[in-house]
This record gives sequence, C-alpha cells and structure tokens, in this order.
Amino acid sequence: MSKPSAQTGLGSLATGAVTALAIAVQTGLAAVVGVIIARELGRTAETDGFFAAYAVFIVLALAATAIRVTVLPPLARARAERRLSSETVSYAVSIGMIAVPVLAVGIVAARPIAELLTGFGPAAAVDAAASALPWMIVAGLGQFTAGLLASSLAALDDYLVPALGYIVGSATGLLLIVVRIGEDGTDAVAWGMAVNAVLATSICAGWLVVRSRRERMPVGAARVDSRGAPRRLLELGAGAALPFALQSIYLVCLPIAARDGVGSVTSFNYAYLIAAAVVGICASSLGLVTAVPLTRLGLDAGRIARHVEACSWPALLAVAATAGIFAVAGAEITHLVLGGAYGEDVGAEIGRLVVALAPYMVASLALSVTFPLVFVSGRGGRLPLVGLGVLAVHVPLAFAGQALAGLEGLALALAVSTGIAFAWMLGLLDAVRSTLERLASAVAIVGGCALVGFVPAGAVLGPAVAAVAGLALSGAALAVVRPSGLTSAWHYLRELT
Repeated sequence: MSKPSAQTGLGSLATGAVTALAIAVQTGLAAVVGVIIARELGRTAETDGFFAAYAVFIVLALAATAIRVTVLPPLARARAERRLSSETVSYAVSIGMIAVPVLAVGIVAARPIAELLTGFGPAAAVDAAASALPWMIVAGLGQFTAGLLASSLAALDDYLVPALGYIVGSATGLLLIVVRIGEDGTDAVAWGMAVNAVLATSICAGWLVVRSRRERMPVGAARVDSRGAPRRLLELGAGAALPFALQSIYLVCLPIAARDGVGSVTSFNYAYLIAAAVVGICASSLGLVTAVPLTRLGLDAGRIARHVEACSWPALLAVAATAGIFAVAGAEITHLVLGGAYGEDVGAEIGRLVVALAPYMVASLALSVTFPLVFVSGRGGRLPLVGLGVLAVHVPLAFAGQALAGLEGLALALAVSTGIAFAWMLGLLDAVRSTLERLASAVAIVGGCALVGFVPAGAVLGPAVAAVAGLALSGAALAVVRPSGLTSAWHYLRELT
C-alpha cells in the first residue's frame, strides 16, 4: 500500500465532483431525516433537545473533516516515501487516544451535558438530549476514523471508494431511521447516524486491506511509529482546534437561541443545516481534493489568492441562489417540506434565517478552502490560538446579537466570528490583501446579480414563480457581466492536478 502508483489523471474538478457528490448524497439523506423528524415529531421540546445533542455530532463531524484535511499532506508525503501504511496506523492510534476518553465522558456525563446544551430547558428536551448524546458521540467519532482512512485512500489517488462508503453508510442509516422512528422517536435517528459512521469506516478499511494485499505489502509495514506520536497528536490538535472552536460558537448559540421560546432551537438548527449543506457540498469538497496536489506544487501568496478565489466562485453562486430562493419563497418551501408544524409564521422565520446566514455562508466557504492551505504551508501550529481568540470574541457577540435582533442577530454573530477566523488564517499565510481583494470582487459581482434577479421578481410575482424567475434573471445578469474571474476559476480548477 505504501508503493506509489500512477495517478488517476482526474483533475480537481473531477475529483471534486466525486467528493461533492458523496457529500451531496449524505446531505440529501440528512435532509430527508430532517423532514422525517419534522413530519413525525413536529416542533416540540423533544426536537429541541435532540437538535441540541445533534449539535455535538456536527462539532465532531466538522472537526473530523478538518482532521482529514490536516493529515492529507503528511500522508501524501508518506506515500512518496513508501511508508503510508505505518503513517496511517500511527494516526489511527493517536486518534484513539483522544476518542476513547471523549466517548467515556459522553456516556458518564450525558445528562449534565444535556442540561447545559438545552439551557436547562424543559425536562422533555433534557431527556431527549441525554438519550441521544452517547450515540451522537459514536457517530461523530466514527467520522474521524472514516476520514482518516479516506485520506489514506486520497493519498493513493482513490476518491471513489470513500465516496461509496459515505453514501452506503448514509443510506443504511436512513433505512434504520425510517423503520424505527415510529416506535423510538429521536433515539432511532441517533442509532441510524451511528450505523452510518460505522459502515463508512468499515468500507474504507476493507478496501485498504484489499489494496495492501494486491500490492503484497509486508505485514510489518503497518507498524506503529511510536516515536512520532507527540508530533501526530500536536498535528491532530492543531487541525481540530479551529474547526472545533468554530462549531463551538454554534453550540454557544443554541442555549442563547432557546431564549426565544420553545421551537426556536429547532428553527435555528434547520436554517443552519441548510447553510452548512451549501458550504459542505460546494466548498469543503474542493478543499479536500486540492490539498494533495497543492502539497506537490507548493504555495506562495499569489497562488493562495488565486486558489481561494477560484474555489469560492462555484460556492458563491450556490449561496446567492439559496439566499435568493429562501428570500422570496422560504415560508412556502419550509411549510411544504417540513409539514404542518412549520406553518406560515415558522416557515417565514426559517426563510429569514437562511437569508441572514448568507454572510456566514460566504465567510465559511472562504474559510473552508483556505483551511487546508495552512497545513500545506506547514503553519497549522498557530490555529489553536486562532480558535481560542474567535471563541472568546463570539460569546459576547452572540449575546449582543440575540438581544438586538433575536435569531437573526445570532446568525450575524456567526458570520462576524467566522470572518475573523478567515482573516486571521490569511494573516498566517501572508496573503490577506491579495486574497480579500479577489474575493471581495467575486462577492460583489455574484451578490449584485442576485439582487438584480430576486428583488424585482419577489416584488411582483408569487413565491414559486419568483424563485424561478429570480434564478433566471440572476443567471442572465451574470451572463451579461461575464466576469473574468469565473472563467479563470474554471480553467484553474480544470488544470490543477
């Protein structure tokens, strides 16, 4: 398995499409789960408690994605040096040293953690959170192991099997949820998510075994390099610190959101999941698949600016479309998809929240494509400081945002905190000015075209027609402007291998 093999020849667009497809399927199936919860269980204290526990899974899952990015450069170098097997096993042991204590704490202290997450809310919310929490931790930690094995396969230029593993895991977990939710409620959702992670890990592990046998890898090649354990733990800590902090700011928002009354946490969570899905599908996938080729090519300030701009263009188009559609038809979409418990007022609230989260989506997508570059450049050691700083800033921002503008204020607080983290990372890379200038131009063009399309459509047409017309008019405006940055981004991503 350590032996280098010929590359697949797929460029960043192709490998990004494969990874994006897997993320899209996962996200789509997760959306189906959200719809099932809404239609079967409504919008209650129980769903508030479940989504409070679900936020822990989100934190762990996105930290796992960060770890996946963190280990890609060293695994790519290990493959070139014919020691990929040893490096993979050694990272697995290091992850286990972190995962086992986390799981133990989650099981033993489930109820006090649940009380904290729900803001010491109603007993039904605390009970639901405490019951789901251990399974959510299993599901989240399973993303760490699946991510590590997927990164090892990425170092072998294999993106298809990890994609298949995530898709099969998601589909199987969904099946379990559909079968059991009628009897077991939100507990069935937690079980399905745990099954998802276990299957994704198992499929990637099984394929790595097959690859090693095909290449007749000696058994001794998969030995643990104990001498490098401190280095790996520091790398994993540095890699997880910032994403963990960024998702912790979302956790901070949940008990504050509960101040708006029963159901507010559920509404905020649904809007956040829509925003996170857009970023994950459109930006995180490119961040993952471009880490290995950039490790081979090297970085400077000019390449960083061009890379962030190129990877951001497709995601910015998706953000503009999402925000525009929910601005003109959010209430109708939410009510149609989630059911009667999400009537006109609640649906309109979720629609407004998605629009309010648009600045957060922009900051988050830029951060997602920049984050791997910090590790490619070997400057990840300072990220824990960035994480602590952002978390410290966010707490007063969140309280102030909620006090001034309710849930929309919390959404804006998320955007400001994430934007600070993004700018701080650019500072570590010595690429603040060049990158922000390119990105600001792209945001202005895409945002302007979206306003030209959706504002008049929403003013004179009904919700459904306005959504379609807004998309068409925005696309027409973009075609008229014909931004050179979009064409350049397309060529850059096609050529990057």
